[in-house]
Amino acid sequence: MTNANSTLTFPCGALMKNKFMLAPLTNEQSHENGQLSEEELRWLTMRAEGGFGLVMTCASHVQEVGKGFSGQLGIFSDALNEGHITLTTKLKEQGSLAVIQLHHAGMRTPEALINKQPVCPSNNEKTNARGLSLAEVKQLRDDFINAAIRAKKCGYTGVEVHGAHGYILTQFLSSEINKRTDDYGGSIANRSRLLFEIVDAIREKCGKHFLLGVRLSPERFGMDLEEVKWICQRFIDAGTIDFLDLSLWDCFKIPHEEKYQNMTLLEHFKNLDFKKVKWTVAGKITNAVEVQKILDAGVDFVTIGTSAILHHDFPKQVIANPTFNPIALPVSEGYLNKEGLGEKFITYLKRWPDFVK
Repeated sequence: MTNANSTLTFPCGALMKNKFMLAPLTNEQSHENGQLSEEELRWLTMRAEGGFGLVMTCASHVQEVGKGFSGQLGIFSDALNEGHITLTTKLKEQGSLAVIQLHHAGMRTPEALINKQPVCPSNNEKTNARGLSLAEVKQLRDDFINAAIRAKKCGYTGVEVHGAHGYILTQFLSSEINKRTDDYGGSIANRSRLLFEIVDAIREKCGKHFLLGVRLSPERFGMDLEEVKWICQRFIDAGTIDFLDLSLWDCFKIPHEEKYQNMTLLEHFKNLDFKKVKWTVAGKITNAVEVQKILDAGVDFVTIGTSAILHHDFPKQVIANPTFNPIALPVSEGYLNKEGLGEKFITYLKRWPDFVK
């Protein structure tokens, strides 16, 4: 049995006080210019108070044009630093590691949100996104790197590079979406080039004591499970990152592609040789028994989404009670507000049937 309350030391030296990470959750409650709002500050600070060893922000865009949703927290300009400094100070006061997720939505940016055509590795008719020029690809790389440098200056323990869920770095990784014919398209080595260039430079510029993770998802958006495993192993072998965050949608499921159905998604990744790199998984880990099941499977720490929305102190509840089950859905708006969610976050959750009463 792995103790959910035991500490974890990352290769960079950062110490996590327990095995709980707050998932980077879209919530639409910051200001439209990318500034941190009081609502967002309250939501994240309450999770640190509730015992999460690592608190991760929502996806934060590294370019204004990369905004993925209304009310998104930005990290694309020094003008936004003040909010980040306030946030990191409060999270670290509670003994949590403060991590920001670096993001660019690419073709998933709603055109109405940025008043211009969204961008993509190559022209995409379905989303009316235009392909980036080579100079723009290099600018995108630099803006991810600069966002990490900015995050370090603002006091973040580290960053997670968002390479999952069909956003721009996934779009580069996907052979279905990426039709480029230069160094950033074609083979998986070329399609993953941008991601590796970003991560390598962040490590170089931010130093060996900066916490650095990468989020990947092995399915949907043209992702191939074996290719994603290849990327993971290459990161591990290079020794540049501290952790891999694998978003599986459901940690207990069988892959949807028939050729990979000889084992669960979790087992596919468990078979990698992680060496010193730590790993976490997200997807339907909702109660204390499931937390224990994931840790006992050899995963280093758990990433909690829905149950973290329902209980700001989910880690404390699980540590105190090995059979803890969260409150049943649907829950009232008043309940969610008491748990630290602002009005816009609560409205956002209403798009899921039977979540909010």
